[in-house]
Amino acid sequence: MISLRQLRYFDALARTRHFGRAAEQVNVSQPALSMQIKDLEAVLGAPLVERRRNQIQLTPMGVEIHRRAHEILNSANDLVDYARHGSHTLAGPLSLGIIPSIAPYLLPAILPVLRDRFPDLRLRLRETQTRMLVDELMAGDLDVILLSLPLSHPEIETLALFEDRFLFVTKATEAEDGKDRRIALSSIDESRLLLLEEGHCLRDQALQFCSTARSAVVTGKPDLGAASLSTIMQLIANGFGATLLPEMALKAEIGANSEVRARHFEAPEPSREIGLAWRRTSARKGDFEALGKAFKDCRANSPS
Repeated sequence: MISLRQLRYFDALARTRHFGRAAEQVNVSQPALSMQIKDLEAVLGAPLVERRRNQIQLTPMGVEIHRRAHEILNSANDLVDYARHGSHTLAGPLSLGIIPSIAPYLLPAILPVLRDRFPDLRLRLRETQTRMLVDELMAGDLDVILLSLPLSHPEIETLALFEDRFLFVTKATEAEDGKDRRIALSSIDESRLLLLEEGHCLRDQALQFCSTARSAVVTGKPDLGAASLSTIMQLIANGFGATLLPEMALKAEIGANSEVRARHFEAPEPSREIGLAWRRTSARKGDFEALGKAFKDCRANSPS
């Protein structure tokens, strides 16, 4: 009979492609993990991995077994979640993932709200890029993620929360002549845009907005990127370019900085939709909806 322990060990091995790292992830010795994998292969009657000197490769059967094992493990985790949290809203542990262009600007306001509304909540936060958050959500390492929508995935359900407009930020002296005038998105010189590094959805959105405004593909894409919006603001203050800044970041990144200036775009203003996402099989939809309401209330009471 196959056990959940064997499936967890195999899942760790399939994700790490290394017996040693897999054993570390599930907190067992390497021989113990290897023995469980052999027992699983014996029960199934087929090899799941090709053992090599420094790594392993999944067999075709192993690839399919891993996909099915992943679904079984997620269902088992969701069953435990239902038993633990079915009668209590946002109580106990919750793993929340957030993208970097949201976390620094919403967390200072939302954390006190969550503490007051849900005193029994034990929150664990993870901040990284969208692709990593989605992978960790589907692996069961995260319960829910806060990110920029849309997110197209057949096994993920989303909940839109609010719109976050983009502003155009330049060095203050560059905006003196039109400081009170809205700017046309089509007038932006993409070659001067300072954006986050590859992998950040904020970068892709800015380039897409410029491309759409011209009804053509952007050819002068910036080939460099910064790791944070704070770095970009410093570059702009010293005359090295311009950027599209999310409105929620306005106060934190500009505030009383007289060296840079933010202007609104002409209608229709570019914006991003912020929302939550979770596995469709999760039994905690009520928790996530309550979390979403807290985010919406916090946003409404704390305008940028």
